[in-house]
Amino acid sequence: MANRIRHCTTQKEFERLIDDFVTTGYTIKSRGEENALLVKKGRHEKHLLVFLLTFWFTFGIGNLIYALVPVKTEDEVMIKLDL
Repeated sequence: MANRIRHCTTQKEFERLIDDFVTTGYTIKSRGEENALLVKKGRHEKHLLVFLLTFWFTFGIGNLIYALVPVKTEDEVMIKLDL
């Protein structure tokens, strides 16, 4: 379930809100005619540091596992069209 819900009254406002969120880094997870779910994923921080520290001891296997770990969802927004 989404952390936040935004309500719109017109189709134009609905499309504008989706465009605004996509512009700020959100991606569309699902979209219907009257609602859209947008998510913003985090990033792996300090990937180079992890690479340097784990390469010496695991020959890069630790870094590979770290790169493949799914990124946590930072924020989730549901946009609903109320007609």
